[in-house]
Amino acid sequence: MYKKLIKIRKEKNITIYDIANTININPVHYYLIENGKRKLYYDTAIKISSVFNMKPDDIFYTKN
Repeated sequence: MYKKLIKIRKEKNITIYDIANTININPVHYYLIENGKRKLYYDTAIKISSVFNMKPDDIFYTKN
């Protein structure tokens, strides 16, 4: 679901485990978010985007 997030994460050589540990969630929880199987809440989006020094909209907003 969040192809852009996966792309950015891989480009920066950051693992699912690295992000999960940084934002203090379970790696499985993060994996489920990244693959669209778990709802992404705004506070978590802010935490994830801060790992990449980006704004949430730069990662999660898509124009239709």
